[in-house]
Amino acid sequence: MTTNVNTNTIVEAKNLKAYYITRAYGIERVVKAVDDISIQVKEGEIYGIAGESGCGKSSLLKVLLGAHQAPLTVVDGSVKYRFDGNEINALSKQEMEHKDVRWRQVSYIPQGSMHVLNPVRRIRDTFHDFIQAHRPMKRHESNELARNYLRDLGLPDKVLGAYPHQLSGGMRQRVTIALATILWPKLIFADEPTTALDVVVQRGVIQLLKEIQQKERSTLVLITHDIGVHANLADRIAVLYAGKLVEEGDTRTILKTPMHPYTQFLIKSLPRLDDRGARVGIPGRPPALENPPPGCRFHPRCPLAMDKCRTIDPPLITVQPGHRVACHVVTDAMLPEMSHAASA
Repeated sequence: MTTNVNTNTIVEAKNLKAYYITRAYGIERVVKAVDDISIQVKEGEIYGIAGESGCGKSSLLKVLLGAHQAPLTVVDGSVKYRFDGNEINALSKQEMEHKDVRWRQVSYIPQGSMHVLNPVRRIRDTFHDFIQAHRPMKRHESNELARNYLRDLGLPDKVLGAYPHQLSGGMRQRVTIALATILWPKLIFADEPTTALDVVVQRGVIQLLKEIQQKERSTLVLITHDIGVHANLADRIAVLYAGKLVEEGDTRTILKTPMHPYTQFLIKSLPRLDDRGARVGIPGRPPALENPPPGCRFHPRCPLAMDKCRTIDPPLITVQPGHRVACHVVTDAMLPEMSHAASA
């Protein structure tokens, strides 16, 4: 985990709501993928966003990046970037383009490398096209910049002369990461960067991300369902369930003392070297976000659910500095302590 974290906020989302809204044959369908989420990402940290598939992680990332398109629609809330004291509305495409934010200040590492790399162009041509679009440069200059950058990242020169299909999946993902970071952006969003890679290759990709973040002192927002990846990379973790933020805290706290029942299930599912027993899966399945259950959205799967969990949406409370949880069980347990602190 990085040691460059400071207290300056570089990304702030407030009461963010982003729904997939479609209309067909006179019927409107609304899927609440991101529902009233507020987070702050600190400059120089690795901020992990975790949760099962379908919980809203990638939708949240698209909105934070300002890259959402219909039918994903922001219906409420805001996203702000702060660079060098200047505040930028990340949801305004005009402001993003006018201030040359995307790719020079903010970059994106997508999930599938084959969707990024042109299959009929050599890697050096892809690098040249990308660099030329944002920083006018002659071909020999862009080739030299790409070659030196790949060398710094431990990638061989021969990669530049290859076509994407001639590289392994792990090498293609490393090249994609290099492409997204070659202009030294201050803020990097990564969407499932280790998906579909074997464990050994995953380790190399994780190490590469860590080296880039520490070398450039950039901020990384990391989306992955793999808690093990967060354990190796993230400084803080936000846990999403069914479009809602259910827990947030520093990585050590989340892994050692998770408080939300959903987070506890995620941690229990992690394999351990000293335990050969079967891992415990989460009972049931995530709800459809078109019609989520009332109250706490996790209550149909929660072994601790109470009556009010079925009707009242739990507030996100601070249980200790830097640690937030949305759970009635936790809130009720904290009430005597909170009342005592208030009276004191």
